[in-house]
Amino acid sequence: MMSVSTSEIKLTKTEGGVLRIGNTRVSLDSVIIAFNQGSAPEQIVYDYDTLTLAEVYAAISYYLQNRETVDAYLAKRAKQNETLREANEARFGHRDIRERLLARRPDRTL
Repeated sequence: MMSVSTSEIKLTKTEGGVLRIGNTRVSLDSVIIAFNQGSAPEQIVYDYDTLTLAEVYAAISYYLQNRETVDAYLAKRAKQNETLREANEARFGHRDIRERLLARRPDRTL
C-alpha cells in the first residue's frame, strides 16, 4: 500500500522565532488561536486575506497532527508576548495618562 500526504504547509521562522505561514506575514499563532476560538477556515481567510483556504486548512491539519508541539510553541509565544507587554508598560507606562493629558489641556472656562 502506498501512503500519500496531501496537506503540506510551508512555515517560515523569523529571527524572533515566530512561525509565519508561507510567504505571508500571518503567524501560525493567529490562525490556530482563531481556529481554537471557533472560527471556520473560511472566516480565517476572510480575516487574513493574504492566506489561501488551502493554507489555512494545511495549518489546521498541521496543528491537529502535531498538537503537543504546536501547543508548546504557542505557550512559549504567549510567555514571550507577556514579557514584552510588561517591558513596554514599564517603559511607556500608561499610569496617570488621563491626568497628564488633562493637565495639558487649555483652561476652557469662560
